[in-house]
Amino acid sequence: MKAIILLATLKSEGPSNTQVLVEFFGEFLTRQQIQFETVKLVDHNILPGSFTHLDVEDDWPNIYQKLLLSDIILFATPIWWNNHSSELQRCIERLDEVFDIITSGEDSPLKGKLGGVLATGASDGVEHIAGNVFNFFSTVGVTLPPYASLGAIWEGHEKDSGNTKEELLQYYKENLSKDAQAMAESLAKALK
Repeated sequence: MKAIILLATLKSEGPSNTQVLVEFFGEFLTRQQIQFETVKLVDHNILPGSFTHLDVEDDWPNIYQKLLLSDIILFATPIWWNNHSSELQRCIERLDEVFDIITSGEDSPLKGKLGGVLATGASDGVEHIAGNVFNFFSTVGVTLPPYASLGAIWEGHEKDSGNTKEELLQYYKENLSKDAQAMAESLAKALK
């Protein structure tokens, strides 16, 4: 079993709240014998567009191949103004070609893959993001198992809060371990 996590943090340097949540959740995937790779989107050149291949070369076609080779696709995003990040939105737009394939009468290249969402924020927004992403996943043929989202809402996520990676991990361990375990177990069970 293999998962790919598209990490949509806006921070190019240093760990972000969302990156630490991904690392935390990765431990639960490993316990379920799910191998995973994290692609930090901000480190890649992903141009705007609605096709896999554009007239100008960028990194999206390689990332798309990783999606095709994975059993599980996880989107990990911070919450900005009650929405997912612009990095994630760009990926969703580049996946629009999958919808074109489906509307042409062919099966989705993502058919049978499982999906999920990880989100961090200082205030509410997980449900809104999960709803939008789950609607998108459903439209492009990605299956959603139970417990397909893990949201970390905490005032300690406020912009420039200054929390260390250790403080973030401690908060996640104390408050999210049960939910992370349920999500990882659900993903593993759905693939068996």
